[in-house]
Formats: sequence, structure tokens, C-alpha cells
Amino acid sequence: MTLSSMTGFGRVEGHHGTFAWVYEVRSVNGRSLDLKTRVPSGYDYVERAARDLVKQRFQRGQVSLNLSIQTTEAQTGYSVNHAVLSQYLEVGQGLMQAGQATMPSLDGLLSLRGVIEATSAETDTDLAALEAPLLADLGAALEHLKSARQDEGRALFEVLAQHLVAMTEAVDRAEALAAQQTEVIRERFTRRLNELLPGSDLQERVMQEAAVMAVKADVREELDRLRTHIASAHTLLSDSQSQGRKLDFLSQEFMREANTLCSKAAFSDLTKVGLELKSVIDQFREQVQNVE
Repeated sequence: MTLSSMTGFGRVEGHHGTFAWVYEVRSVNGRSLDLKTRVPSGYDYVERAARDLVKQRFQRGQVSLNLSIQTTEAQTGYSVNHAVLSQYLEVGQGLMQAGQATMPSLDGLLSLRGVIEATSAETDTDLAALEAPLLADLGAALEHLKSARQDEGRALFEVLAQHLVAMTEAVDRAEALAAQQTEVIRERFTRRLNELLPGSDLQERVMQEAAVMAVKADVREELDRLRTHIASAHTLLSDSQSQGRKLDFLSQEFMREANTLCSKAAFSDLTKVGLELKSVIDQFREQVQNVE
């Protein structure tokens, strides 16, 4: 069994020198694979690596990655990031020339995000040394997420397999009841004609009309297709590839056949089984939304 869910959570803590960090990564249902990251400024290489590693491990789901980093090194002061300040001034100059803004004040400029930075005793060499352990823990966090999704997948497999068993039992009951369709239709048609034309000999007409109605109410094709779909679903559940989309499509086909079965049912017992089948299919499809 290789079924995987799209829901999971992973967390990894790490440290190197005076730095400590925490990775938290979680995923929820999604029609495709989508990654959202939150990493501190200056650690863009983590985001780039995450995109490649996520694609290697997952095929569907909305994945959210958060990295927080702290250092025990005392801050020694603050400095102006002149590159960021120049970018703000360049944008502001164009707006002022267009008459859309006034000259900014010093305190306004210094309050802009990224202009003032805290400085510490860490060197560029210290920061560069973080890359290898940070990327190693990134892979570990994603592996934790993958493991959590597989654990959820094992539970999903059991639930979906039970739903397929319930569908099979409902189809068996429907098949047994369907054999009574012709007799039910003939009796109903005879009773109606006798009400309309009491005392008339209409046996031949009854047989002809009942036969036509029985053909229209024949549900054997629907039941055969349901059995085929159930067999296909069992195969997909054990497939090594991501099968969420195929299972979702198959659940729609289940419902199509169940609806036709209910519309053709000539008596309440068969209708009841059809409605029970639709209920199980609804539960099956709801769980399939979690499958990768």
C-alpha cells in the first residue's frame, strides 16, 4: 500500500555555532503542487532549495514552509542599508516629479522596512557556514512531512477500502432486488389497466407493455459498470503513483451510475439501496479529496 495523503506536518530544530533555527512545514489539500515560504532576509537559498526538494517529494498539495532563526550573539548596534534606501529614494523621486508625493522626512525614511538593520559580531564567514546544516535540516523537515503524509495515507487507505466494500455489498443487494423489477412492473401495469378497464381481457397487451417497461428499467448495465469501477478503485488505491485525481474522477462515475440506478428503480426497496449506495459514494469522494 503506497497511498499518500496531502495533509501533514513536519518540524525540525537545529543549531550551528551561535545560531539556532526551527523549520515548520505543513501541507493541506490542493489541486496541484504549490509552495509558500517564509524565510528570514538573506536566506533566499533556502527558498530556492525548498522548491526543488518539494517537487522531488510531492506531486500535489499546498505546502507551507516557515524558517525562524535566532542567534545568541549580542547585537552591537545598527546600520543603514544604503542599497535598500537608494531603492526607496529612486521610487520616491519618480512619484515626486509626477506630483504624487512630497519630500519624505528623515524619520519617515528610516522607518521603512529594511533601511535600518541590527548589526552583530557575526561575519559573512559565519553566515556562509550555516548553509550546509540549514539545507540538511530542510531536507529532514520535508522528510518528516512526507512521513506524516504517508501515515495519513495508510489511514485513508483503510477508510476508502471499507467504503469500497460497502459499495460492493450495496451492488450485490441491488442486483438481487433488480431481478424483481419485471414482476413488479407487470403487476403494477396490470393493476392500473384493471382500474381503467375493468373486466377486459388485456393479458397480451399487459405482457407487451410490461416487457417494454422492463427493458427501460433494466439496471444490469449500471450494476456491471459499478463493479468495474470498484475494481478499478481497488487497483488505484495500491498504485505506486499519485492517484488522487483519478480516484476523484472515478467517484464521479460511481455517482453517475448510482443516480441512474435510482431513476430506474421500480419499487422502494431498490430505491432505498440506491440511496444507501449514493451515501457511501459521497463519503468515499469526500475522503478522496485528501489523496495525493
